Amino acid sequence: MTQLDVRPPAEDAVRGSAPAGSGVRGKGLGGNSVGLMGSAVIGISTVAPVYCLTSTLGSTAGEVGVQMPAVFLAGFLPMLLVAFAYRELNKAMPDCGTSFTWTVKAFGPRVGWMCGWGLVIATIIVLSNLAGVATSYFWLLAGEITGNDSIAALDDSKPVHIVTCLALIAVATAISYRGMTATKGLQYALVGLQLVVLAVFVAMAVQKAHSGEFASSLDFSWSWLNPFAVQSFAAFTAGLSLSIFMFWGWDACLTANEETTGSEKTPGRAALIAMVVLVGSYLATGVAAQMAVGSGTSGLGLANPGTSDNVFAALAGPVMGPGLGVLLFVAVLASAAASLQTTFIPVARTVLAMSTYEALPASYARVHPRFRTPGRATITAGVATGVFYTVMTLVSEHVLVDTIYALGLMICFYYALTAFACVWFFRAELTRSFRDLVFKGLFPGVGGILLTAVFGKTLYDMWDPAYGSGSSVFGVGSVFVIGVGLLVLGVVLMLVMQRRSPAFFRGEVLTKETPALVVED
Repeated sequence: MTQLDVRPPAEDAVRGSAPAGSGVRGKGLGGNSVGLMGSAVIGISTVAPVYCLTSTLGSTAGEVGVQMPAVFLAGFLPMLLVAFAYRELNKAMPDCGTSFTWTVKAFGPRVGWMCGWGLVIATIIVLSNLAGVATSYFWLLAGEITGNDSIAALDDSKPVHIVTCLALIAVATAISYRGMTATKGLQYALVGLQLVVLAVFVAMAVQKAHSGEFASSLDFSWSWLNPFAVQSFAAFTAGLSLSIFMFWGWDACLTANEETTGSEKTPGRAALIAMVVLVGSYLATGVAAQMAVGSGTSGLGLANPGTSDNVFAALAGPVMGPGLGVLLFVAVLASAAASLQTTFIPVARTVLAMSTYEALPASYARVHPRFRTPGRATITAGVATGVFYTVMTLVSEHVLVDTIYALGLMICFYYALTAFACVWFFRAELTRSFRDLVFKGLFPGVGGILLTAVFGKTLYDMWDPAYGSGSSVFGVGSVFVIGVGLLVLGVVLMLVMQRRSPAFFRGEVLTKETPALVVED
C-alpha cells in the first residue's frame, strides 16, 4: 500500500526517489481521509450541479436555442482534456498546491504564483456567489414551507440578507475547518439528494412532454446535439462560456490529493468520474426540460427573460406539482450550501501550499494539530468571502453581478496555464509512447488552446459596457475593469511577496523542471 509522507512543512522532504533539493514538501495534512468515491463526491459537490442548472439553463437556451445540449457537450470537451492534464501531473506530483505547484515546476515561480492567484481569487468570487444564492433559497424555501410570503420577502431586506449570508459562511467555514472526514459525510447526503431530485425531475419532465400538457413541448431531435447548428459564432462562444462555468470546480478532488488514499492515482480517477456524472446530469436535465417546455422566450420557455436566471423556480410547480416541486427548492439550497462548504477545500489548500513554499506569509502554512487541516487558511478564506460579499452588496448590486461575470476569465486563465504546464513539464516524455503523446501532450495542449481562445474572446467581449450589468468605467465595460483589475492586483501582490520572500522567486524553494516523482510502494 502507498505510504503518504505527512511530515511537517519545515522538513524539505520529498516523496520516493525525487532528487534531493527538488523542494516538494509535506504539509502535515491528514492522509488517507478520503477514498475514490468520497473524492468524486467532493468534486461533484463543488460544481453544484443543481444550482448551475437552474441559473444557466435559461441563459444558455437564450444564447443558442435548442442547441443548448450541444453547447453543454462543447463546454465539457476542454474541461475533460484539462482533466487529463491534472491526472498526469498529479501522478508525478501529488501536491495539494495543484495548479500553483505544477506551473511553478513547469514555468517558474512568477507564472506559478499568478496561476495560484487565479485559482484563489476565482474561488473567493464563487464562494461569495454561492453564499448569496444559498441565502436567497433559504428564505424562499422557508416561505414555501410556511406558506407565508412575508417570510420569503425577508430576503429583500439587505441587512437580513447579509446577516444570514454571513451565518451560512461561518457554518461552512467551521465544517471545513474540522477536516475531510466531516466534509465527506455531509457531502454524501447533499450530493445524493441533488442527483435523486434531478432524476425525478427528468422523469417527470419527459412524461409531461409526451402527455402534451404544455403547448411549447418539443419532440426530441438528435440535431440538438450538433454544435455546428448554432446560428452564429458569437452566440456559440457566449453559450460556451456559460457551459464552462457549469463545469468549474471538479478539480477540488485534486487539491485534496494529500488527504486521499492512493494520492497519486485516486484523485485523477475521481475527477474523471465527477466529469462523467456532471455531463450526464446536464445533458439529461437539459434535454428533458427542453422537451417539456421548449426553449422559447415566453411562458414556461427556458429562454423567457423573466425566469431564465432561475429556471427551476418557474418549472418546479408545473412539472413536478406543488408537493414534489418543493424538492427542487430544497435541492437548489442543498446544492449551493454543499458547494459553499467544499469550495473552501481548493482555496485553503492552495494558500497552504503557497505558504509552505514561501510564496505567501508563513503563518498560512499552519495545520491544525487535531483536525490536520489548514486551519488559518480556511478561516482567512471564510473571512475574505464574508467581507467581499458584504462590501460588494453594499456598494452596488451591479458590481457584484459584474464580478461574477469576470469569473470566467479567471477560470480559463488558470486552467489553461495548468494544461500548458502539463505539456511542457512532460515534453521529454512525449515521444516515449503513444499514450504519453496523447495524455501528456495532445489532450492537455488542445484543452489549453481551447480555453485560451475562450479567454481571449471573453476579454474582447468584456470591453463592451453592454457585457454584464451594462455599467462602465470611463467608457470601458466594468466587467473588463474588474477582471483585468483582479489580475493586475495579483501582479502587485506578487511583487510585494517577491521583496518579502526572494528565495521562492529565485527558484531556490520549489525548483523548476524537476523530473517526475516516483512514489514508493
